[in-house]
Amino acid sequence: MPALIPTDHFATITWLGLVPDREAGLRAQAHDKLTLGFAGPQGEDHGGLTRPSCSRVLSQHPRGTVIRNTRQLCVMSAEEIVAIAAKIGIETLDPVYMGASMVIEGIADFTHVPPSSRLQGPSGMTIVIDMENRPCVLPAREIEADMPGRGAAFKAAAKGRRGVTAWVEREGEVQLGERLRLHIPDQRPWAPGMI
Repeated sequence: MPALIPTDHFATITWLGLVPDREAGLRAQAHDKLTLGFAGPQGEDHGGLTRPSCSRVLSQHPRGTVIRNTRQLCVMSAEEIVAIAAKIGIETLDPVYMGASMVIEGIADFTHVPPSSRLQGPSGMTIVIDMENRPCVLPAREIEADMPGRGAAFKAAAKGRRGVTAWVEREGEVQLGERLRLHIPDQRPWAPGMI
């Protein structure tokens, strides 16, 4: 019996990008298509099968511990980016500032889809959503560099709208305009104490 349910929720890819060098900054470079391997998007500095642990998992691992890389991609919602821009007080917010790998349009409340959900393309390429991507100061620095006085507002504006981290389950290419289908786990919400 399948553990994942194909939904009637579809998203269109509106933006693709890569962060070539995290040491230089979080700023991504836009691309028309990406090749996704098991280690993540080719050319993405967040790629790899493993990664050093970061602030997301400090309750489980000391910073820098080698762990499985479930943060190969940063997937954001075009609708949520519009909401972040409005909160910051700017007309538009370019995904390059946030180190996005992919921006999609069409799935409401995207940042809060269940962990372990899948986005699958027509070729079968599949990415697995790990968890909500919490806002941090790195995008704020990128925004501030180009729009002085606006970066400090990013963290609060992006709370609950920062998208998700994801990893590649099935390799393949993705390109602008491609349609992805959302698959969600067939599981009731967690209810401690329920038998």
